[in-house]
Amino acid sequence: MVRLTSPTGTFVPSNPAMGLAEPDRRSYQKAMLNILRHGAPTDKPTLMIAHGLYGSARNWGAIAKRLCDDRQVIAVDMRNHGDSPWTDSHSYSDMAADLAEVIAAEGGPVDLIGHSMGGKASMNLALQHPDLLRRLLVADIAPVQYSHSQIQFIHAMRGVDLNQVERRSDAEEQLARQGVEKALQSFFTQSLDLPNKRWRLNLDTLERDMPLVMGFPDLTKAGSPPVFEGPTLFLSGANSDYVLAEHRPIIKAMFSQSHFAKLPDSGHWLHAENPRAFVATARSFFDA
Repeated sequence: MVRLTSPTGTFVPSNPAMGLAEPDRRSYQKAMLNILRHGAPTDKPTLMIAHGLYGSARNWGAIAKRLCDDRQVIAVDMRNHGDSPWTDSHSYSDMAADLAEVIAAEGGPVDLIGHSMGGKASMNLALQHPDLLRRLLVADIAPVQYSHSQIQFIHAMRGVDLNQVERRSDAEEQLARQGVEKALQSFFTQSLDLPNKRWRLNLDTLERDMPLVMGFPDLTKAGSPPVFEGPTLFLSGANSDYVLAEHRPIIKAMFSQSHFAKLPDSGHWLHAENPRAFVATARSFFDA
């Protein structure tokens, strides 16, 4: 049995603007992302949360509830995830456009937390539409191409016989037999639509566009990459290797006010592994 665990963030060295060319597949009817709201609007900017691959807005409920005591927090389901529309594209340019649409509907600049895939989408948004953001917290990801893939988890989810699933534990047992580690079993089954026996994930599009998800688009225009000048915190899990020392020059070239911090006792899923420290760090950064 092959044990499926969370992959390491092995970096493929390349030019700072190394991104893949993203195909234009926007032939679908555009629709707003699904939003979960926490708290009420105040004089502080709304805080938006963009989750990572295979996640959902609900995954961030505990964090959002802790941060909404003095501001409104909105968590979105990214496209092809949760209750947001399924599309035939999963490029970062499209994901950034989705976030921009939500921010415009909310009435203006927001603070933003983006984790993993959501962090790359958030960085793309900041570089293309800096006027829409005040402060940006990027959780455990860098604007680089990674050498690993997450397709093995798509294969594992497809391997679940949903006709035999009456409760989440049934799916977890099937994932365990395929070698998926326990923490990820629970994470993946949060995206199960039990009554309709389906995944709330567009596995076909995610599989096809996985090279785009693992990369970062080339946003260079007229010879120089765009720069986001707003305060940006790159917060990494102390036990994670997704953000390495060699990434910092690339990051600083794109984010002129970038700062770096590590969260103790945590890996790539730092918000779930050390939520109190994550909330304290986020609150301190956004209140500065």
